[in-house]
Amino acid sequence: MNEDLISAAQVSKAWPFEEARKLVKRFPQGKAGGAPVLFETGYGPSGLPHIGTFQEVLRTTLVRRAYEVLTDGAPTRLIAFSDDMDGLRKVPDNLPNPGLLAAYLGHPLSRIPDPFGTHESFAHHNNAMLRDFLDRFGFDYEFVSASDRYTSGAFDEALKSVLRHYGAILDIMLPTLREERRATYSPVLPVSPATGQVLQVPVEVVDAENGIVAFEDHGTRVEQSILGGRAKLQWKVDWAMRWVALGVDYEMCGKDLTDSVTQSGKIARVLGGSRPEGMIYELFLDENGEKISKSKGNGLTIDQWLDYGSEESLGFYLYREPKSAKSLHAGVVPRAVDEYWQFREKLSQQPLEQQLGNPVWHLLAGKPGAGDKLPVTYGLLLNLVGVLGAGATRDQVWSYLANYVADADPAAHPALDALVTRAIAYNRAFVAPTLQRRKPDAGEAAALAALDEELAAADANASASDLQTIVYEIGKDPHFGFEQLRDWFRALYETLLGSSQGPRMGSFIALYGIENTRELIAEALVADA
Repeated sequence: MNEDLISAAQVSKAWPFEEARKLVKRFPQGKAGGAPVLFETGYGPSGLPHIGTFQEVLRTTLVRRAYEVLTDGAPTRLIAFSDDMDGLRKVPDNLPNPGLLAAYLGHPLSRIPDPFGTHESFAHHNNAMLRDFLDRFGFDYEFVSASDRYTSGAFDEALKSVLRHYGAILDIMLPTLREERRATYSPVLPVSPATGQVLQVPVEVVDAENGIVAFEDHGTRVEQSILGGRAKLQWKVDWAMRWVALGVDYEMCGKDLTDSVTQSGKIARVLGGSRPEGMIYELFLDENGEKISKSKGNGLTIDQWLDYGSEESLGFYLYREPKSAKSLHAGVVPRAVDEYWQFREKLSQQPLEQQLGNPVWHLLAGKPGAGDKLPVTYGLLLNLVGVLGAGATRDQVWSYLANYVADADPAAHPALDALVTRAIAYNRAFVAPTLQRRKPDAGEAAALAALDEELAAADANASASDLQTIVYEIGKDPHFGFEQLRDWFRALYETLLGSSQGPRMGSFIALYGIENTRELIAEALVADA
C-alpha cells in the first residue's frame, strides 16, 4: 500500500479524484465478494466515431484509475457499450452510398448493410472503428454490443421487468413529453415482422412474464414477443435497463443528456436498481461554435488530430476542464502540444500533492516520462517551417535544428522527429495558405536595419537568450517610436514571418540562424524600398 499516494489522492482537487471519491462513498474497499466496480461508456454507431466518443472512454478511464488508487487496487471493469440496436433516423452527411442507407431508414443499425462494403453491417463497421482507435491508445476495456445482448437473450429478464413495471415507467415518462408525443409513446419499440423497422407505436402489454405485447404494424394488429432481439427500448428506458441489467456503477455523459440522466435514474429505481455515479460534462464545439456531430462530420476525427499533433497532446486537451465547453478544431492542436510538454517537464519537480493535479500524471498512469523535455516547442517548429514554406522537408527542418539542438539526430529525439513531420503537415494545410508578409513602415524599417546591424556584429554561436536581449533593446529604444514592446514584436512577426503572432524572436533567430535571419530582414527592407 502506498499510504502517501492514497492520502494525497483523498484530498486532491483533480477532477478524476473528485469523481472517484463519489464511488469510494459507495464502495470504500470495492464491492462485496470481490466483484469489480463497473464503469460504462456509451457509443451510438449511427456515424463514424469522433473525438467526442473517444474522450468519454479516456475520461472514464482516468476516473477508474483514480478509484483504484483511492482503494489500493479494488477490482474494476470498463465496458464500452454500443447502442447498435437503434433504428437509423437519418443518413449521415459524410458517408458513401447514401442511397443504400436511405433504403434502410428505421432499421436497427446492426441489420443495415455496410455502405463501405467491408463488414457484416453498418454498425459492425463503425464498432470496428471504435475498437481500433481504443486499442491504438491501449485502453483496458470490454466491448459490448446492444444488438448482441438483445438478440442473445441476455436482456430478456430485464425486458420482462420493464413490462412488469410498464405503468410506473409511463407515469415517469408521460409528464415529460409534449401532448402529441404522449399519444404514441411506448417504452418498448417492437421490430416490425413485416418490414424489419424499429416501430414507434403504442404498445399493449399482453403477458409480461412471457414478454408478449400487442401493437399495430401497418394497419395489422400483431402480438409478438419482445425477447430475443424482436424489440428494443426507448432511449431513456434502455439506458436505465442497461444500468440495472449490467450493474453499472459509474457512467458520465454530455450536458445534452442531463434530462435523460434524471428520468433514467427514476426508471432504474422502478426496475429495482439505482442510478450510477457520474459526471455531466460540457460539449465540444467546432470552430463555428456548433456542437460536433457524427452525422455532420464537423469537428476533428482522431486521425486528423494525429496528423497534426501527438497522441499525448490529444489526451492532455481532453483532460482539461471537462465541465467547460471547448472548441475542437485544428487551431487548438499546437497549443495543446506545447502545454502538454510544459506540464510533463514540471512533473518530476513537483511534490506528490501537486503531481496529482498535473494532467500528465493521470495520462502517464505511472509510465516513465516525467521530466522529459522537448528541445524545441511545437510553436517554434511551426514558425521555422512557415518560413521554409509549403515545400519544407523533414531533412531540411533537421538541418536547421542542428543550430539549436544538441545531438540533432532524429534517432536521439524521436518525439521531436514525430513533431517535425506533423509540423510540416500542419503548415501545409493551415499555415502556408495564410502567411503574407507586409512591408514595414519607416520606423519599423529603421528598427529592422538596426537589428540587422546588431546581428552582423553578434557572435555566430550567440545563445537564444543573448539574441532575445538584442531584439528587446532595439524595441525599447525610443528612437524607433514603438509605444509598447509588443508593437515591435508584432512588426517582426508580420514583416519577417507573415503572421500576426510568433515565437520568442531570440529562440527563432538561434534556430533559423543569424545569417538566414539577416536575409529575411534584407527581403523586408527591399520590399520597403
